[in-house]
Amino acid sequence: MAQQNLETLRQTRIDKLHELEKLGINPYPSKISLTGKLIKISSVRDSLGKDILTAGRIWSIRKHGAVSFMDLKDDTGTVQLLFQEKALPEKFSILGLFDMGDFLAVKGKVIKTQSGEITVDVSEFEILTKSIRPFPSTWFGLKDEEERYRQRYLDLLLNDDVKEVFKKKAIFWQSMREFLVDKGFLEVETPVLENTAGGADANPFITHHNALDIDLYLRISMGELWQKRLMVAGFGKTFEIGRQFRNEGIDREHLQDYTQMEFYWGYANYEDSMKLVEEMYKYVVAKAFGTLKFKIGKHNLNLGEDWKTIDYRKTLIEHTGIDISKASEDDIKKELNKRREDYKKSDKKGRLIDSLWKSVRRNITGPAFLTGHPVEVSPLAKRIENDPSYVERYQVIIAGSEVGNGYSELNDPIDQAKRFSEQEKMREKGDLDAQMEDNDFVRALEYGMPPTSGFGVSERLFAILAGKSIRETVLFPLLRPEGGE
Repeated sequence: MAQQNLETLRQTRIDKLHELEKLGINPYPSKISLTGKLIKISSVRDSLGKDILTAGRIWSIRKHGAVSFMDLKDDTGTVQLLFQEKALPEKFSILGLFDMGDFLAVKGKVIKTQSGEITVDVSEFEILTKSIRPFPSTWFGLKDEEERYRQRYLDLLLNDDVKEVFKKKAIFWQSMREFLVDKGFLEVETPVLENTAGGADANPFITHHNALDIDLYLRISMGELWQKRLMVAGFGKTFEIGRQFRNEGIDREHLQDYTQMEFYWGYANYEDSMKLVEEMYKYVVAKAFGTLKFKIGKHNLNLGEDWKTIDYRKTLIEHTGIDISKASEDDIKKELNKRREDYKKSDKKGRLIDSLWKSVRRNITGPAFLTGHPVEVSPLAKRIENDPSYVERYQVIIAGSEVGNGYSELNDPIDQAKRFSEQEKMREKGDLDAQMEDNDFVRALEYGMPPTSGFGVSERLFAILAGKSIRETVLFPLLRPEGGE
């Protein structure tokens, strides 16, 4: 029934379009023919008593005999329009061919009605686009979440709160870029297509390059191994913001393609990086959200306070009684079973430790830096000199989630080659998230890379602070083909 109603309404609009054409009116002109300087609707209020030209989408229509009112909306606001038959004797009847959703340009004097509402008393008007499909709210609405994502343009059009999320997200990334450039970092671009997917523990997407007749991987990090090659090449501070791709599951905090920032800082270690990251987060979050205080689920946190540092091993002992320096794989599996956490039978100690930590992490409010990671979960980080079983790494913990990862980069080519080899053995045994050997990167390290600290943060941080799933904060999230299973 809803579909039949839609088709009836759609056909009525098409009939109106044909009527406009019969009158010699082009319902899709390429530009506004009315003369004058076009102003945004938000500027109309400041033009009281003046003649103005503005344009937007018809948002409502109210007819009262020889007078019609419309609301006109653009991306800056909404304004009321007044059409009087006595002022538009030859064109007033054309208004009956207009519908909610049509785009219109109008000229007229800005007045204030008896009720005090700013209004444009229209003297000239021109249709710019005829809408032939009524908005969902006028027939059956956007029924479910997937439909909202599939017709995201309508979701954004009809819900200003949704649109506001993406305005904040734009400020989030713009301010991060602004902060890093101000600190002397150079923005770079590194390959999206790679012969070897590196820089993270993740399963990559595979594609085929026809011209070279080779299979390639979509990058799983924001150019980590490429940016470290730039450190070898003599660059001092670099960063990149872009899309990366991981062929893994979808949940509230994970997508297959998403935006990430990574920076690399020569002659700095993880402690230097932590200070910079805390300063950067406070700057970016204040710019994007206008506050540093948040309530996220059961967590109340203030990013403006001094961030504490917590130790990986000690935190696990405190919450589970498991000492990872002594525990066997079976010990960790028993604790995971007790907590009803999933893991693969083939998982080695590093993967099991990581699963146990993620279970504990949910109860940590933060903001906090997690340090003291075991080497088994950090194949690219430099070992702690006086305790080589652990590495110089940190993660940012906010509201039970990991929202940033950094470390002193491993620049010992012999150690790196050994860790790559261990990771490759894990891949051969079926661990698709284990890292691939990258002999060219090892060769680059053999030429020498200075002490370097790197850090990465994804749009997960924005989603968590916005109180949304990460899918909700992507403009056009990937969906199955319409009608697909």
